[in-house]
Amino acid sequence: MTHKKLPIGIQTFREIREDDCYYVDKTALILQLLQEGKYYFLSRPRRFGKSLLIDTIAELFAGSQALFKGLHCHDKWDWTKKYPVIRISFTEGVRGGVAGLDQRVREILAQEQKRLGVSCVNQSLAGVLSELISETHAVTGQRVVVLIDEYDKPILDSISQADEAREMRETLRNLYAVLKASDAHIKFAMLTGVSKFSKVSLFSGLNNLRDITVSGTYSTICGYTEVDLDRVFAPELEGLDRAEIKRWYNGYNWLGESVYNPFDLLLLFRERQFKPYWFETGTPKFLIDLLAQRQVYTPKLGSLVAAEALLSAFDVEQISSEALLFQAGYLTIKSVWSIPGRQEFTLKYPNYEVQASLNDSLLQALSGDPFAPGPGIGKLYRLLLANDFASMQTLFTAFFASIPFEWFSNSPIAQYEGYYASVFYSYFAALGLDITTEESSNAGRLDMAVRFNRHIYLFEFKVVELIPEGRALAQIKDKGYAAKYLAEQQPIHLIGVEFSKTSRSVVGFELETLLNI
Repeated sequence: MTHKKLPIGIQTFREIREDDCYYVDKTALILQLLQEGKYYFLSRPRRFGKSLLIDTIAELFAGSQALFKGLHCHDKWDWTKKYPVIRISFTEGVRGGVAGLDQRVREILAQEQKRLGVSCVNQSLAGVLSELISETHAVTGQRVVVLIDEYDKPILDSISQADEAREMRETLRNLYAVLKASDAHIKFAMLTGVSKFSKVSLFSGLNNLRDITVSGTYSTICGYTEVDLDRVFAPELEGLDRAEIKRWYNGYNWLGESVYNPFDLLLLFRERQFKPYWFETGTPKFLIDLLAQRQVYTPKLGSLVAAEALLSAFDVEQISSEALLFQAGYLTIKSVWSIPGRQEFTLKYPNYEVQASLNDSLLQALSGDPFAPGPGIGKLYRLLLANDFASMQTLFTAFFASIPFEWFSNSPIAQYEGYYASVFYSYFAALGLDITTEESSNAGRLDMAVRFNRHIYLFEFKVVELIPEGRALAQIKDKGYAAKYLAEQQPIHLIGVEFSKTSRSVVGFELETLLNI
């Protein structure tokens, strides 16, 4: 098998094709887009191939026939027609607030005028773009293709400064509204980004966009499928555990076939080590801080339920935790429940990388010390292997004792009832274990079930200031939570964990094991 170049960090279709890099052919889906409509919006997490998709579409409309040799579209596209393409990209970000955004857009539009041989006289940003579109149509005789990549990055880069983010939003809303007014001059238009801002806030003047973010048809338009992995990257798989590749990096789903994160796979093939490559490239501190401020009960993260409208309710003034986690790629769709006029999604972690890395970061926020949780995570794994429950209690007791009193006193995170259970859960989740939270049975809801090393661990958490001591283990037994696990023919450990807000520690750790072998 012949190895090709790994296109790490390359977002240019021409470079990938001319340098004989690996390329996963997306042109069948691109042709379907062009046949079905004219205006599109696509949201995908960062480093997921959006810019390469945009560049591929640009080269297709530009008539770069030689680049598409051997691809699906090659004998299905009319290469005698070439269309002018206007491209606006904010992938590099914007510095200097609204003034910086204004300057950057003017620079981009000036570059496009020079490249297309058009000179605009209007002064406003919207006026220049409108004139550029209409004049390009007039000069070339062909309607224009408009491609806007990372349309939302200027807003997201300022999201922690609400006033500046709002000003960014207004500037961009005026710019994007031009597209609808220029309909007669446009052949095709597409916007991509990480987030989906509500139509009211950002797309009020552009209500003809077809949103293909959550679409079974286009779920694989970015990312790599299992077939892609085996067919395109077969030479790179030798020496790597195929099941581990899937566990680490697959699982992103938008109501269709699940896909791999491309960035992760390319780095894995180069480095030959399983690591959280995508997560380490820029998980925003804003996200972790926001989840902590909102006292998000971390055991619920792996099984959140959200209405379709809520997942789209992303704006400067209103950012739901579910929408933020979903759009940024930290949660993905597990299943959907539909009734007339409404859909509800159950969300999950896409894979081991995200579950482990996100909870590791959350532990740092929950302890007020980025270095405190690290050693304990690895130690917990070894204690689980040995089923050393006494040392497990000591581990958590020591962790809570290590947190300075001043941080406990001043942090709103530590004051909510779910804080202790969140810390406990995130320790296990940071190991990437098979965890089920709040699993329902006829008797009620068990707080947490963990499957590891052919053992089952059932946890119930209580705060003693709210309920009498000794009730955590008793509830597991009284409710018969273990019954549904008996058929699995594995040892079942019933563990009642009790916390005290007064002493800020673990005050109860009762265990009973059912040797169901």
